[in-house]
Amino acid sequence: MGLRLLHLHLHGLFRSHDLELGRDADTGGQALYVLELVRGLAARSEIEQVEVVTRLIHDRRVSTDYANPIEDIAPGAKIIRLPFGPRRYLRKELFWPYLDDLADQTVSHLQQQEHLPDWIHAHYADAGYVGALVSRRLGVPLVFTGHSLGREKLRRLLGVGGDHEQIEQTYAIGQRIDAEELTLAHCSLVITSTRQEIDHQYARYGRFVPEQAEVVPPGVDSIRFHPLQSSSETDVVDGLLAPFLRKPSLPPLLAISRAVRRKNIPFLVEAYGRSPVLRQRHNLVLVLGCRDDPRQLEKQQREVFQQVFDLVDRYDLYGRVAYPKQHRRDQIPAIYRWAALHRGLFVNPALTEPFGLTLLEAAACGLPMVATDDGGPRDILARCDNGLLVDVTDLEALQDVMEQAGSDADQWRLWSDNGIEAVSRHFSWDAHVCHYLALMKQRLELSQPRIWATDKECLGSPLGQSLLLLDLDSSLEEPEAEGLASLREGLESIGSGDAHGLGVLTGRSVQAAKKRYAELNLPSPRVWISRAGTEIHYGLEDQSDRFWQAHIDVDWRRQAVVSALADLKDHLTLQDDQEQGPHKVSYLLKEHGEAILPLVRQRLRQRGQAARPHLRCHWFLDVVPLRASRSEAIRYLSLRWGLPLEQILVVASQQGDAELVRGLTASVVLAEHDPCLEGLRHQQRVFFANNPHLFGLLDGLNHYRFFLKS
Repeated sequence: MGLRLLHLHLHGLFRSHDLELGRDADTGGQALYVLELVRGLAARSEIEQVEVVTRLIHDRRVSTDYANPIEDIAPGAKIIRLPFGPRRYLRKELFWPYLDDLADQTVSHLQQQEHLPDWIHAHYADAGYVGALVSRRLGVPLVFTGHSLGREKLRRLLGVGGDHEQIEQTYAIGQRIDAEELTLAHCSLVITSTRQEIDHQYARYGRFVPEQAEVVPPGVDSIRFHPLQSSSETDVVDGLLAPFLRKPSLPPLLAISRAVRRKNIPFLVEAYGRSPVLRQRHNLVLVLGCRDDPRQLEKQQREVFQQVFDLVDRYDLYGRVAYPKQHRRDQIPAIYRWAALHRGLFVNPALTEPFGLTLLEAAACGLPMVATDDGGPRDILARCDNGLLVDVTDLEALQDVMEQAGSDADQWRLWSDNGIEAVSRHFSWDAHVCHYLALMKQRLELSQPRIWATDKECLGSPLGQSLLLLDLDSSLEEPEAEGLASLREGLESIGSGDAHGLGVLTGRSVQAAKKRYAELNLPSPRVWISRAGTEIHYGLEDQSDRFWQAHIDVDWRRQAVVSALADLKDHLTLQDDQEQGPHKVSYLLKEHGEAILPLVRQRLRQRGQAARPHLRCHWFLDVVPLRASRSEAIRYLSLRWGLPLEQILVVASQQGDAELVRGLTASVVLAEHDPCLEGLRHQQRVFFANNPHLFGLLDGLNHYRFFLKS
């Protein structure tokens, strides 16, 4: 049997044809890379199947292509679109509340197949988060390509005077960085385009292991990007650009990118406008994506275009600058060749450039470059020797280097020839796919199989066909007599059959939980999830689930966690011994609130601890293994015993219960709930009860008709 691969590429507009590159900040080079990689993989004889999971979108503003649940890319390769969050198209920063839904759906999708994939390749932080959860639950090796990293983006934005609070509000940068740390803790391999990413970008992450990273530069499609020009395509590009230019034959300074701040296009326009030499010698051609009605552009795009227009007006650059409103993707190679025909330069002034695929495309067409000295361009220039690098935050330096690069015709010809030859030798898709597969096969030999198996037929399941999970520490802590009596009557009416089960969630030990639960005179639970999700017991058994213990024990070092947080004694104190557990370190905060959490996470990352903090009721902090939580314990039970998440109902009311509400489980939020749960009303499977305490739970059972399901 051949290899089966799963790629996760969640944001932007992704389809098998006519990619809308440059439409917005989310539809760029990453989408093209994933599509070309999948096509290259599918063409290999050792590959049986490649799937790309992305988002299903129903939105009249975009093509109906994105509403097709399944789309073929090539023989053996297809796109699987799963719905999560609102039906409409969203920018990636708005995805975070819905990614747990996608993780649950992806697991369900894979469980329906005869064989799990041999590995999962996640692209960008949002897919990395989902990939980490799926990998953790199914035991499938995870590969990660960040494409653009949150810590680097934050560093750059702060470096140009950005406000941290505004950056967080716009980019959800904190969630993104946390997702990247989680992904790096779970992945077996990180694929980068350059060595600089490994040494300077990923190195800023506490959970990054350099030995797990490999440089595999992207390939260039030699069928589309080549130096051979045709008169017909030259005429087409002339028609596209000539209306803007008084002297269309002047060598162009060509920039092709999205109209976003990171690409630094207004800075390029200003450098051009301030230089009499550049204005006399060159035209400036800006291909910044397509635009119809400016009002439909994102705010950041509108701002970039407005800056460009203002600079053109300030320096009176009319007749020297072209910025066409429309172009087709298939015209991009012709634009590169047109610029090379006129002995121009490709200019990439981006503030940060993880790789720079457009630089290789330009080089393959014979067009030399002037590029940012950040990231990928360094590696490209080292192999191609086809231009100059510059600090693009220095206006005078950018101006001087462009003047220098365009001053020597012999040097231009040498750079042009070097680029064509080097791309053919070092940056083909064949070379990329061969290197990629070799790394995968090597890592597969080292990967560890999952230590438990799913029983799809639910033979011998201790849970039943549906499961109600009660929280012993909140809704059952001090139950009102009337509500408890109603719940007892409702549960007893179910009977003692195998169809329906009852379970208990608690932060206590199972012994303490059983003692307290016995006082309630409720039916016996089928399962106990105790010590904040770190232990699972079935029925009256004293022995915890050994598979779950082994699963969460990976890289867990309890005493090292205590040592890592020892210097935070002014903020938190260890709880009594009876509140501790082998896989749980419990603290009491000296001041309530979530302000301490970033500091705790930082300490754990700095000490290399595979652990996660969880705050409950604003005062109680548990630090547990990275793989453990109440939510993950529920998903373990679902997978091990073949019980669909939709047949599990949970109750939420306290701060810290959000993890229970996200995803495909049915959930009830009681009327007297912590205000922080209000933001969960948009979740797909949540019911907000009008009644408090156990009466709210009974409302939820009626809402879902939960125990009426067979």
